Amino acid sequence: MPPDASALLLTLPIATPAAVAAGYAATGWRPATAWAGLLSPAAILACAAVLATDVPGHGPRSEYGGLLRADALAVWILLGVGAVGALACAAAPAYLAAERAGGHADEGSAQRFGALVHLFLAAMALATLTANLGVLWVAVEATTIVTAFLVGHRRTRAGVEAAWKYVVICSAGIALAFLGTVLVYYAARHAGISEAKALDWPTLLAHADRLDQRTVRLGTALALLGFGAKAGLVPLHAWLPDAHSQAPAPVSALMSGVLLAVAFTAVLRYKLIADAALGPHFARSMLLWTALITLALATALLLGQRDYKRLLAYSSMEHMSLIALAAAVGSRPALSALLLHMAGHGLAKGVAFCSSGHILHLTRTTRIGRVRGLLARAPALGGTFGLAVLALLALPPFSLFASELAIARAGFASPLGWATTVALALVLASFAAITARTARMLLGPRPAGAAAAPERAGFAVWVPLAGGLAVCAALGVTIHPLNELLTAAAQIGGH
Repeated sequence: MPPDASALLLTLPIATPAAVAAGYAATGWRPATAWAGLLSPAAILACAAVLATDVPGHGPRSEYGGLLRADALAVWILLGVGAVGALACAAAPAYLAAERAGGHADEGSAQRFGALVHLFLAAMALATLTANLGVLWVAVEATTIVTAFLVGHRRTRAGVEAAWKYVVICSAGIALAFLGTVLVYYAARHAGISEAKALDWPTLLAHADRLDQRTVRLGTALALLGFGAKAGLVPLHAWLPDAHSQAPAPVSALMSGVLLAVAFTAVLRYKLIADAALGPHFARSMLLWTALITLALATALLLGQRDYKRLLAYSSMEHMSLIALAAAVGSRPALSALLLHMAGHGLAKGVAFCSSGHILHLTRTTRIGRVRGLLARAPALGGTFGLAVLALLALPPFSLFASELAIARAGFASPLGWATTVALALVLASFAAITARTARMLLGPRPAGAAAAPERAGFAVWVPLAGGLAVCAALGVTIHPLNELLTAAAQIGGH
């Protein structure tokens, strides 16, 4: 691939969202502008697809002195950002139209929404593609700033409270990540690595044996805690249910579907440096206990949950726990399962959250006990939401079935078989809780006095959601088109 083309492929996913955001600011939210917003995730997805055909065979692509670097792991995550971003942006116009009809949004708020969503995509693309740990920290912090305004989009008391809670907790986490980054930089400089390359991830990985172990140990611990906060892992997880339940549904889809995965990719980068410098036991122990505690907490909260948007948020904690468990196992099969789980969870959770937004507009409540007979009242909406929940429950043919099975097999093949057993028991309890609560919402006759929903949104709503479910199911049947990329991505961190 010519150097100019490579530079364009690496910068377009970052530059395009900003350009589209400027278009929103200039023209306001009109139908043509709303659908033009699909250009941003489409550009990300197209660039990721081109890189996916090139990187596995020819190796990573770097530009701007190594500041941007597309290795197989980055390309896999970028595909998820583009796919879930396309789903959310396609669902956003109909969602915002319903918000305006209900008096919860005006033209100005819709305009801000469009600009902020695309800046959010730009920040995630930058965090995915950068090879510099300092720029990675800046990009992840940028996602906090941008999404804080999106969480409080409705300007209700609960929304503003959730936004402040999100900012405070994630800022504390990102401050820890900053300290970890500074310590890794200090260790690199004292190991003789040049100032320009002291935060370059491939350079740090190549010279990890020269880094001071005590400094790396402390820096890694702080980075795992800090970026783990953005990934929804304990102890700095409390922002997640409030933010995801109060944010607009397309934003919740992006936050749960890809932001958590992008943040965990940062955790993986630091874990690989720590494994090379300290051996696998330090990062493995941290991730293992974080995964089990987060999973136990999420299961307990799911068992008593009465709000369906918070139910989906705690489900995200459950799935991120399984991803952390796979990272703790650390083998190549476990890393392959981890990446497949990220992709499947992003698609399924994106569909689930977008559907939950339409359920809110239909029923005017997020209380599980007040939603009954959804399949009878709104068959398309109820069916879409139900299938998304089945995907999140890891039932075949959806990809989460294959990835959870692969995580379990890799766990039992490692010294962490006991932890895998505990995790599976907790997952079964979560399965029962989610099944019982969503069954109450979906099944039964139409409530007395509730008219059937005039599901007139048609193409604008159901096609992107059905497409997300179809891709999730296709990944569960075969991974063949992406098998080479997945294998290359797993080889970066697996052993």
